[in-house]
Amino acid sequence: MRPIIALGSGGFSMEPDNPLLDLYILKQAKKTTPKICFIPTASGDSDHYISRYYNFFHKQNCKLSHLSLFKPPTRDLEGFILEKDIIYVGGGNTRNLLVLWKEWGLDNILRKAWNQGIVLDGISAGSICWFEEGVTDSFGEGLESIRYLGFLKGSNCPHYDGESDRRPSYHKLIYSGDIQAGIAADDGVAIHYI
Repeated sequence: MRPIIALGSGGFSMEPDNPLLDLYILKQAKKTTPKICFIPTASGDSDHYISRYYNFFHKQNCKLSHLSLFKPPTRDLEGFILEKDIIYVGGGNTRNLLVLWKEWGLDNILRKAWNQGIVLDGISAGSICWFEEGVTDSFGEGLESIRYLGFLKGSNCPHYDGESDRRPSYHKLIYSGDIQAGIAADDGVAIHYI
């Protein structure tokens, strides 16, 4: 099994009083005390975002870590990632996430993690990164298509009902052939691939 859970939004970072999605993710590791690693690259490794992760998950029965590419915890990123049960990718600028991941070889390490059955999940930028293509606002003005890691076929559009321009932009990109068909996720929704 190679699970990926793609969140349109929600979870600890957007709905801290609604733990349902995050608790669901923890259960997918099928361990009493899963090892979870947060990767906040898309946010520029925001200290505030990392704090929210620890504030929520320290109340759960799990072992916490995070991977900052600006202050790496180790030179052995592969060993660090492959010992985890869950990888949780945060939202932010997907373009920057991809550039940094490729520079550090994290894209290939995450593919190994996926092939080993480690649960991969993420919100917003951390959702669309798993697909072949997605809708991003990473370039500044407007929404555009961009190629991603390609673990999952097709395209993805998070915040489908939460941002007024997402739905029409996604439809326009599909109809024009600028992006392949795929799946959209409303805010507060998780799509679980097994």
